[in-house]
Amino acid sequence: MSKFSLFGKFTVQEGKRDTMVEILLEAASSMKNLLECEIYLVNTSKDEPNTVYVYEVWSNKNAHQESLTLESTQTLIKRAKPIITSMERISTLETIGGKGI
Repeated sequence: MSKFSLFGKFTVQEGKRDTMVEILLEAASSMKNLLECEIYLVNTSKDEPNTVYVYEVWSNKNAHQESLTLESTQTLIKRAKPIITSMERISTLETIGGKGI
């Protein structure tokens, strides 16, 4: 029952974290209709005022890749790009199980 999971980090321009959070929460909302997206969590840290973390769990890697081609996703990416200063895929994980899966 393994799943494809990502843990990513977005660093944004000073003072733009709330804007990025809004964009990513819109992405999370749009993922509610995709059964292949099982978890999409947007996170912040008080210690990093210009950073947003995203944790995603997908039924498989292809489902994640396909989600990036959706018109709604492309629109959100275009909105986010101007404020992103760096992106990092902290880890690609194989989720085996646990609460929430």
